[in-house]
Amino acid sequence: MKTPTIVILSPSLRAVSGISTHVNLLNQSTLVSEYELVHFNVGREGRTESSAQRFVRLLQSPFHLAWLIVRFRPAVVHINTAMDPKGYWRDMWYVAVSRLLRRKVLFQIHGGSLPEEFFGKSRLLRSLLRRVLRASHALVLLSQVEYDAYKAFVPGARVELVPNAIAPEGLLGADTAKATRGKPLHLAYVGRLVATKGVLEAIEATRILRDRGVAVHLSIAGSGPFEGKLREAVAEAGLSDRVTFRGPLFGEEKNLLWREADLFAFPTYHKEGLPYALLEAMAAAAVPVTNPVGAIPDVMRHGVHGLFVPPRDPQALADTLARLDADRAQLAHMAAAGRQRVLENYSIARLASDFRRLYATL
Repeated sequence: MKTPTIVILSPSLRAVSGISTHVNLLNQSTLVSEYELVHFNVGREGRTESSAQRFVRLLQSPFHLAWLIVRFRPAVVHINTAMDPKGYWRDMWYVAVSRLLRRKVLFQIHGGSLPEEFFGKSRLLRSLLRRVLRASHALVLLSQVEYDAYKAFVPGARVELVPNAIAPEGLLGADTAKATRGKPLHLAYVGRLVATKGVLEAIEATRILRDRGVAVHLSIAGSGPFEGKLREAVAEAGLSDRVTFRGPLFGEEKNLLWREADLFAFPTYHKEGLPYALLEAMAAAAVPVTNPVGAIPDVMRHGVHGLFVPPRDPQALADTLARLDADRAQLAHMAAAGRQRVLENYSIARLASDFRRLYATL
């Protein structure tokens, strides 16, 4: 009996991208013993191209997808995207091509704008968005707030909630009581360096704590367009001895940082889906101090697995960090609870089971 094929659309599997991480995890799961997973690269990551070359690639890509579908005759075309304008107009054609060739379409949305907000007040464009979403056989969302929003926006559509997952093995060596050892708190930020992730607020909170005489160290791992501004802020505040830029980290280097960290400093106000960094931090017993956006409140409860702080408020962040510095026992308790939460609910085995059911029932 021929193994059924799933064509999976995403950015390059080498890209620093939450969507790419998701697809790589599917490729590491038990799904590969039941399905042939064929990847179709939709992004520019991993490519060196001019603007003209990019235009030609986008123009040709629906035809390349059609050729791939004709060649492999997949049971499902699994489109992974985020709700941003560039991605939407590109993926609209992928949905159309897949339906024209009579394939089942699974449309998975990894964060971005909610559908009611996406086209503002334009009734025509909102109607088109509904038609594109209804053309898919199932919509897959990462968070409860997204699930509710899409159920309301496209009544009658099949909408599924499937949270992200991680492979935690390299993170479990961290002691959940590591913060009780009496050392200065080690804060970590891992992710893209953009303003909306709250990294500048984390730096300012570090300055406030220094001025209060509270010793903490902040490690920043990642890259992005805001890096220059962040380095300037560290230099201007005289925090070079308290803030370290680690650059992009992968594999064991990233796992080591998580295992060393006491806290995940993540006061984001970005339109998050479900950040992998949150799951990794909790598995490594690095307690998150963050903002309840996207799927974050689905994963952690305030005071149980971590703490929520208001956005764009470094003073409130500093106050929260100071309280945790003074109550290391609470920190250790939340670290243990957070690890248990991730291991029980966000495993690759659960992710594979969810998609096995979806693929089989489309």
